Amino acid sequence: MKKAVFLDKDGTLIVDVPYNVDPARIQLYPDASPALKRLQRAGYRLLVISNQSGVARGYFPETALNPVWQNLSAQLGRSGVTIDGFYYCPHHPHGSVEHYAVDCTCRKPAPGLLKQAAASYGLDLSQCWMVGDILNDVEAGSLAGCRTILVDRGNETEWLTGPHRIPTTTVQSLTAAADYIQNADESALSDTDRRQVNQV
Repeated sequence: MKKAVFLDKDGTLIVDVPYNVDPARIQLYPDASPALKRLQRAGYRLLVISNQSGVARGYFPETALNPVWQNLSAQLGRSGVTIDGFYYCPHHPHGSVEHYAVDCTCRKPAPGLLKQAAASYGLDLSQCWMVGDILNDVEAGSLAGCRTILVDRGNETEWLTGPHRIPTTTVQSLTAAADYIQNADESALSDTDRRQVNQV
């Protein structure tokens, strides 16, 4: 598979509880499992891309993230959804834990994690999508060469503009995001088929 959907975690897949690493407090949005299942059946890899600056800020150790991924995987797995990979940035330039207090290339809006995932899975980033709830997600996807979807749940508060912060489209749910992705790619395939027929 050369295509994937990159997904922000907090505020996109699950209800945002700031700096939470308690698996018991992880709550999927109701449409998360059905939307992801449709995308997986359509041939997309599903990859979570998450900033976890709580590590750098000293709120929790990096090891505390593993139970979070396991719980999220288990909840989605009950609906037949498999997350192909979890990628996270533990850094923050103003963190209090020296080892993690760096200006990195993996913290969104930088595209480092998406490029890392693309290299690992042999993805064509031009065929991939980044889905998130704030414009930093959009910028990370755009800088990586992906198409982007902003799921506007009211979590974006700054609305800072810029050439890489304009999403391909804005929706209000993961259901609508899945609809848009499938429709856009099916239309692109149809256009390709028509061009090939015309060239014969």
